[in-house]
Amino acid sequence: MGLDKKYINYFHNVSVKAALASHYLVGKKDKILADKAAVDAMRNQLNKIEMCGRIVIGEGELDEAPMLYIGEELGTKKGPNLDIAVDPLEGTNFAANNLPGALSVIAIAEKNNLFHAPETYMNKIAISDSQKGIVDIDYTIKKNIFNLAEHKNTKPENITACILDRPRHKKIIEELMRLKVKLKLISDGDISGALLVSQENFNVDIFLGIGGGPEGVLAASALDTFGCFFQGRFLFDTDKDKKRANKMGINDFQKKYELNEIIKGDSIFCATGITTGDLVKGIKITGDKFYSETLITHKSSRLKKIIKITQDL
Repeated sequence: MGLDKKYINYFHNVSVKAALASHYLVGKKDKILADKAAVDAMRNQLNKIEMCGRIVIGEGELDEAPMLYIGEELGTKKGPNLDIAVDPLEGTNFAANNLPGALSVIAIAEKNNLFHAPETYMNKIAISDSQKGIVDIDYTIKKNIFNLAEHKNTKPENITACILDRPRHKKIIEELMRLKVKLKLISDGDISGALLVSQENFNVDIFLGIGGGPEGVLAASALDTFGCFFQGRFLFDTDKDKKRANKMGINDFQKKYELNEIIKGDSIFCATGITTGDLVKGIKITGDKFYSETLITHKSSRLKKIIKITQDL
């Protein structure tokens, strides 16, 4: 069946309206308020769509943010049953401090086709080529880099790796530096970080390291349409994490998830810029109009492009 192309416009509108709502709070030093604005706008728009929608990846409990909570039902209660994953404001610190890279992100798939990800960390790896065996989450850093360099017919020093700049990645970053790999260190925003492997013009060859589990699933839905490689393994550090995972049907806490286990069938992904970053430009208001840029993918129609629009406020 697949998802009707009309839903591309519907969900594009959702991410744009959420981005616009958050834009008014950029630089106001209040990430909770900026997040709430995006959440409220997203919920309002989702409830107008003809669908029986259900949130499978929602606003983070860990941030104690105003939630579009897991299990929340949205839409007119008529139409197709859809799984919805949201990150209304990816990069809350970016928005609060007027830094590059804040996004409003949403992904949808048909019911039971989008992985229900717990609010926990995930070890991830992504490259542009979907071929298995080039890189793997269980390989050493050295093996991944050497394999990738060989596959690209180049040297390790010509490879660019994107990774979150966190103390937990100290050893990985040191190893990458020893291998003379070029580094792109990001302070937040690991959805956009993972998506930088999707197109050559972003000049990122590999994304790796530990970030948010829900963000991993959101990124995977777009990477799937781009024909990229992605693997993830959730990290369950506490009994509370494991209990929550059990409730979501996860029993194997060491399982390595391939892309086709995270996202199945057709999907639509939208990421609208709030502040200008590597992926897309941010909202710009001029007089009574505003400009937005959104990366949109729709698997069945092979749509994968940045849509730029100017609309009335």
